[in-house]
Amino acid sequence: MTQEPILVLAASGGQGRAVTDALLGRGARVRALVRDPGRQEARKLAETGVEVVAGSLSDADSLASAMSGVAAVFAYTTPFEAGLEAEVGQGRAIISAATRRRVPHLVFSSVAGANQDSGVPHFESKARIEAELMSGDVPHTILGPTYFFDNALGGADRVLGGHLDLPLPAERPLQQLGRSDLGAFAARVLLEPTSYVGQRIELAGDAPTPLEMADALGAALGREVRHERVPLDAVTNPDMHAMWAFLNGPGYRVDIPGLHGAHPDVQWTRYSDWAEQVWSVAR
Repeated sequence: MTQEPILVLAASGGQGRAVTDALLGRGARVRALVRDPGRQEARKLAETGVEVVAGSLSDADSLASAMSGVAAVFAYTTPFEAGLEAEVGQGRAIISAATRRRVPHLVFSSVAGANQDSGVPHFESKARIEAELMSGDVPHTILGPTYFFDNALGGADRVLGGHLDLPLPAERPLQQLGRSDLGAFAARVLLEPTSYVGQRIELAGDAPTPLEMADALGAALGREVRHERVPLDAVTNPDMHAMWAFLNGPGYRVDIPGLHGAHPDVQWTRYSDWAEQVWSVAR
């Protein structure tokens, strides 16, 4: 176990918190970069023994300061606050800071399908960051998570009312991942980098169809939930429309049996188990 801390960027967000929790569970020292250390989520991190530092994903100087003396960095970028070019700017700032600090290992959480010329704007922005990372000299690993189970929580009221709204055919499998599984896998890569440096690894835990998802949610809630297919034309956000067009077309291409076979000691979560854990409290 390394004695230097591992830096988790955007540590109070969904991915960052999952990685932080997994690292703490393995006894690692964690340094967390957050925008505002005074916010409740940041204070909760500090209470668990995490070293919390202030900084911005867009500010290479604050990133470089946070990267001082670390064993590795977990990085995540987002276009959903300031746009696609801002996300690419975040990636460049992270790479610049890691280069300046000679970070031993940078783990970048991208997205599955970013290397498929998907035409999805927020996939393509991450593909640009991946390209800049691969063209530099920072030792790195790229992780590509698929659709997260937790995305269903965005339509919680509809699910509780018995409807699972998805712009997919009822029998179309959708490769997905639990955030805790991403956290566990990322922690492994951060703590055991030798086998992973230079790799791009896409992650999925399960591939249920919308019908199977609805059945699992219904079983967890103790009431019927039906899949309602949303017409693709009804998805008016251009980025989301492009994503669902991609998922209706080529979709993710994770070799799930191969991935799970190569990492048998990872406790990959099935959608039905996630649904029972998360939704059964609403019975």
